[in-house]
Amino acid sequence: MDFYWIKTNRIIKQLFSKQIWDLPNTEKKVYLTFDDGPTPEVTEWVLSLLKAHNIKATFFCIGDNIRKYPEIFKQVVAEGHRFGNHTYNHLQGWKTNNKEYLMNTIACEKEMEQFELNRSQTKLFRPPYGKIGAIQAAKLRKLGYKIIMWDVLSADFDVQISPEECLKNVVSNTTQGSIIVFHDSRKAFKNLEYTLPETIAILKEKGFVFDTID
Repeated sequence: MDFYWIKTNRIIKQLFSKQIWDLPNTEKKVYLTFDDGPTPEVTEWVLSLLKAHNIKATFFCIGDNIRKYPEIFKQVVAEGHRFGNHTYNHLQGWKTNNKEYLMNTIACEKEMEQFELNRSQTKLFRPPYGKIGAIQAAKLRKLGYKIIMWDVLSADFDVQISPEECLKNVVSNTTQGSIIVFHDSRKAFKNLEYTLPETIAILKEKGFVFDTID
């Protein structure tokens, strides 16, 4: 397993300051985000839980998954959540040439456009694995994307950690303005199923409120 930060280091945020790592505010807002969907059963479970708590979140979707599961993607949008681009094939930017990366991102956008969505909102992009080259990032910004990274990584994707550790990753590191990453994927579901309901309950108890990234 590659090394990863649970709480993004302040120096990393400063070095790559054109990316968005957190959203400071005065209202104790935090931002739940979900990568890699839509996924049958998993995304639907997440949507059901969020609806029960009247929470809106931001979903970074893989284009090929939108193609395979269009009804779930439509549900994400219909229930008032924000959505963002996570490339068509979950490409790792550091291992992909710039042209291919850009075209793959555009392919994901075209998959979304088939649903005649309101695109007056700012386009959001999150690089898979959090890895994107400087030229790739610059080109996407020219196309009007905000590049959304994160402040807190749940590490729900890591099968080597327990659900309890996953929960600790989130609640011990979340502060006002944190962008928190979960994954609505089958691989992550063992950790997600335990961690997400507990996260919502604990953060609410601490006075945090949840919002979408705009």
